[in-house]
Amino acid sequence: MPPAGSPPVRTPPPRRPGSGPRHAADGPLARRSRAQSRVRWELLASLIRKDLKVKYKGSTLGFAWSLANPLLLLVVYTFVFQVVFKSGVPRFGIYFLAGLLVWNAFAHSVATACGSVVGNANLVKKVRFPLPVLPLSAVGFAAVHFVLQLLVLVVLIAALGYPLLGGGLLLLVPAGAVALVFTIGMAMLVSALSVRFKDTPHLVEVALMGWMWLNPMVYAFGMIQDRLQEYTWLYLLNPMAIVVATFQRALYIDATTTKADGSTLRILADPGYAFYLEHLAAAGAVSLAVLGLGIWVFRKLQADFAEDL
Repeated sequence: MPPAGSPPVRTPPPRRPGSGPRHAADGPLARRSRAQSRVRWELLASLIRKDLKVKYKGSTLGFAWSLANPLLLLVVYTFVFQVVFKSGVPRFGIYFLAGLLVWNAFAHSVATACGSVVGNANLVKKVRFPLPVLPLSAVGFAAVHFVLQLLVLVVLIAALGYPLLGGGLLLLVPAGAVALVFTIGMAMLVSALSVRFKDTPHLVEVALMGWMWLNPMVYAFGMIQDRLQEYTWLYLLNPMAIVVATFQRALYIDATTTKADGSTLRILADPGYAFYLEHLAAAGAVSLAVLGLGIWVFRKLQADFAEDL
């Protein structure tokens, strides 16, 4: 109680939420960071759009040409492995394409990323801009094609009356995430190494040719399990192997088939979901490690890009 005659004590009104001091997130540094991030994304989107326009400029069929390569491979491999060598995998085309599309996206991203910095030497030397957008644009370009090709495959499967697994399709999300992280890591790594070591693109080209056969596309995953037994985990250290197997599980439902001699051929790695989620988690850890390595190497070497070019 204030003494008599003293001025009344004013109680400050309660502070309304958000009316206090400006949060650090709204400070000038934060605004500058957001602005720089927005510029990077806009530059990346611009590079992807440019690459798409250049690729199909003057083309009558446009995007349809991006389907020519996988469809040609589908015809060739189906003839070789289903007609000639009798692989025993029913509806081999769906099984093959389910894995081939995601592999092609990865391989194209990595191969293109090799020349993403070297191929823009004049730009790198004369203009200051965030250099990581160069390999990332290669990944984005391949990702756009992959999504469109995947949609075409899903529509084709539905049009042929082949049942699609509703729940199984959800496996595409974690598998796609692992593939994206691994692809970005590899793209960052090879793009930086290609500037310093000129033989990198040739090494990557040869490696990708052999790497393709380490993924279960032209053969059933069950064949690997039968031969490696408890050492199958070594095969799955390759992140793309489990990514390919998961895409096949999502789009292909024949887990097993009966061969002409009456024996059973296991086609898919596992008919359930837990197997894929467990191994995708391990592949995700490997992919994050590769991403970290790729970013570290890129940052370490980018200061010398102008000189090395």
